[in-house]
Amino acid sequence: MENISLEQKYSKLIIAVSILIPVVVAILFGVKLKDFGYNAEPLSFLPPIYATTNGITAIVLIVAVIAIKNGKRKLHERLMTSAIALSVAFLVMYVAYHMTSDSTKFGGEGTIRYVYFFILITHIILSIAIIPMVLITYVRALSQKFDTHKKIAKITFPIWLYVAVTGVVVYLMISPYYV
Repeated sequence: MENISLEQKYSKLIIAVSILIPVVVAILFGVKLKDFGYNAEPLSFLPPIYATTNGITAIVLIVAVIAIKNGKRKLHERLMTSAIALSVAFLVMYVAYHMTSDSTKFGGEGTIRYVYFFILITHIILSIAIIPMVLITYVRALSQKFDTHKKIAKITFPIWLYVAVTGVVVYLMISPYYV
């Protein structure tokens, strides 16, 4: 009974966070500190750092799956918590960069342009969809409902991995066009 109440306790928070994060990011993406009189230097050093953070997240996710397959539950738990922390760190850096810098336009032409936008659009859509999935998966583990945790984790993992890897790919594809 307590496990059900733990999931119920977090369900409204998961819904709120899953809606709030994309909305706040979308709003802040369009906010430039200079428009509010803040003379903030562009944080142009951040893109390679947050791309690296995405890459580390992907590695942590893979190692976490290997850990659980080898019965190392505590290590898996620590790695998954680290993956969430890395994703939050990415998000903070990403928003900070975009609040101080103009967006970079992709300069590629031809087929590569379509490839870039396909990867970018799927990355963005899935990065929004993954928020509630990660939170639900995590809460089910906290609730020790490992049967339902495992079922959703099998869906959450590849999507989260895709988002992390395509974050790096998007950075590598657009990095030649940073000013």
